[in-house]
Amino acid sequence: MKNLKGQIVLITGAGSGIGRKMAQHFAREGSRLVLVATSMEGLEMTAAEVKDLGGEAEVFTVDVSDREQVYQLAEKVKKDVGKVDVLVNNAGIVSGKPFLECSDEQLERTMAVNVMGHFWTVKAFLPDMIAASHGHVVTVASSAGWIGVNSLADYSASKFANVGFDEAIRMELRKNGVNGVKTTCVCPFFTDTGMFEGVKTRFSFLLPILKEDEVARKIVAAVKKDKAVLKMPLFTYTVPLLRIFPTSWMDGLADYMGISSSMDEFKGRGH
Repeated sequence: MKNLKGQIVLITGAGSGIGRKMAQHFAREGSRLVLVATSMEGLEMTAAEVKDLGGEAEVFTVDVSDREQVYQLAEKVKKDVGKVDVLVNNAGIVSGKPFLECSDEQLERTMAVNVMGHFWTVKAFLPDMIAASHGHVVTVASSAGWIGVNSLADYSASKFANVGFDEAIRMELRKNGVNGVKTTCVCPFFTDTGMFEGVKTRFSFLLPILKEDEVARKIVAAVKKDKAVLKMPLFTYTVPLLRIFPTSWMDGLADYMGISSSMDEFKGRGH
């Protein structure tokens, strides 16, 4: 497995949730952390936890949807910390409303953070990885990037984009013979980060609400194993296979499994 000791790992959305937990697990591997988020308060808490584990962490407040901020971040990190070995695109937002209830600004913001943010960070950090034939890009997508979900139209669209982007980048690297740069696309079901507070699942033995620490631990393990795709829980691996059946069957299964109604009591973070 890949040795992450001394590797520089940059995590976006590192101020809370899965991002914070990933920072802890990478710190246990001996990685040097570059923590990025929009709030310094959250970043400082994550950095303190990393240092308590004996790790190193540098913090930067950046809006990943702003390409100039991202490009400036890349220059500063390269100068002050070093070349990024592992880029973890974890920052994301969710509106959690039916499509027609989302404001134009909400829709634009979802795509700007969840999709364009990935474009800018990869464009900023991937060239150095390619030049060194060493690096890893982690795309934190979602199971909603494989199946559309009621009241998550903008979020699902952004996560479908994440899945497609990861796959295309992986194909480009393979075609160009850049064997030392790996990619991992992470597609978890709803996770108890607070981001999806209020969501429900009908059959928890098949589709449980995931624990953020478990998700973070499995992501780090997937990076160490150079695993191309990580889906959680195991049942979500069946979704592409189910698409061979008529659409009406898929819709009926989504109703039966409670996926169609999972967002009915959604509150989200901050409620």
